[in-house]
Amino acid sequence: MAKEIKTIGVLTSGGDAPGMNAAIRAVVRRALSCGLSVKGIKKGYQGLLNEEIIDMDAHSVSDIIQKGGTILGTARCLEFKTPEGQAKGAEICRKHGIDGMVVIGGDGSYRGAQALSRNGINTIGMPGTIDLDISCTEYTIGFDTAVNTAMQAIDRVRDTSSSHERCSIIEVMGRNAGYIALWCGIANGAEDILLPEKYDYDEQQIINNIIANRKKGKTHHIIINAEGIGHSTSMAKRIEAATGVETRATILGYMQRGGSPTAKDRYYASLMGAYSVDILVEGKSNRTVGLQNGEIVDFDIEEALNMTKELSEYAYQVSKSLAR
Repeated sequence: MAKEIKTIGVLTSGGDAPGMNAAIRAVVRRALSCGLSVKGIKKGYQGLLNEEIIDMDAHSVSDIIQKGGTILGTARCLEFKTPEGQAKGAEICRKHGIDGMVVIGGDGSYRGAQALSRNGINTIGMPGTIDLDISCTEYTIGFDTAVNTAMQAIDRVRDTSSSHERCSIIEVMGRNAGYIALWCGIANGAEDILLPEKYDYDEQQIINNIIANRKKGKTHHIIINAEGIGHSTSMAKRIEAATGVETRATILGYMQRGGSPTAKDRYYASLMGAYSVDILVEGKSNRTVGLQNGEIVDFDIEEALNMTKELSEYAYQVSKSLAR
């Protein structure tokens, strides 16, 4: 028989992402509508080990759906990567009457959720990351807002780049995944897009592109560079020296994590949050929620972590043809 769930805990872990508050709100209010109690864990797994646990009600999540970041806070926690830390976390859950947990975060957060499940706490993971790099889901909470934030910033850089007839290298987030760079490259009409999955470090080809475009009469050149490639400032100096074209680097950084979430992020965060509660009530554990073919679904966490995900080759080829 499935274990009856009476109290649900919710935490956010890893990097913050716009829409996490909408997810928290959905978890709390869906749980309350099911007659459950809800406890919020502050500062992720670190807060769990420190017993930073609060009671939550409908008022606790009023007027947060439009806010960026996470009202519960988030922190890295090395201790929770150890078997001892994981066992301690589960024991603290039992001490506070938490028999079901919703964890909002990325792959690292899922591993923590898996550990809680192994230690007897029914746990569900939700994909909260701006990088869109969780393989089991077509969408991750925060991606749409981050892309739109970066797109608007790049539009502004393009304006000044054109005025000064510059080359601009704009670095967006994405350490191991180039989704933000690819989407912005297409949406902003960039001349070059450098992706961790695709870039061959042939800087001469970029230089050749800039020179060729100048001969065609182009007055600016936009390069979108993913964080995983980085070194935008030194790259700008080398390109300027090689082409004679004034080149500047702009690193957008953490501004991409902030700001009010888009409708898309609020919508999917709300549905995924409610679904996470529903499957906990059904007695499920060690599952992660995702989006497939427009529907909210769930997978075993181990299965999800073993899945692979690749950039759309078609989208990449389109980006190259449109940049001519």
